[in-house]
Amino acid sequence: MCRLFIGAEPELWEPQTRSMRLDGVSTSVRLERFFWEVLEEVGKRDGLTLAQLVSKLARESAEAGHDPTNFASFLRVCCGRYQALQLAGDIPLAQDVAIASLDAAAILERERRRQIASRPAARCQAASLSATS
Repeated sequence: MCRLFIGAEPELWEPQTRSMRLDGVSTSVRLERFFWEVLEEVGKRDGLTLAQLVSKLARESAEAGHDPTNFASFLRVCCGRYQALQLAGDIPLAQDVAIASLDAAAILERERRRQIASRPAARCQAASLSATS
């Protein structure tokens, strides 16, 4: 099993620091190359450069009241969620579909339902209910 992961190109986990301006403030963000590539893909879908996407994510994250001290982790989670939502069919694989055009509320609700259904207690309760029906 591990060969599938350790056999990947080492450049994918090579850390890269990118300098950019986030809302007029110069900063640098350090992520593995793999995550920069995913973020570039996400940005391209909406016609944004990498710097524009990261700036937009930083601004909207701050507006939502998120703690900015772990911004690199937030970006990694964004990448993972993007790919997980693609696998779930909530984000089309077609690169010409803009993320901004998607119904975020509906996607988040479907994701919430999937998470509830995947909890062990929920599965047992659902099985119990279907057995008594």
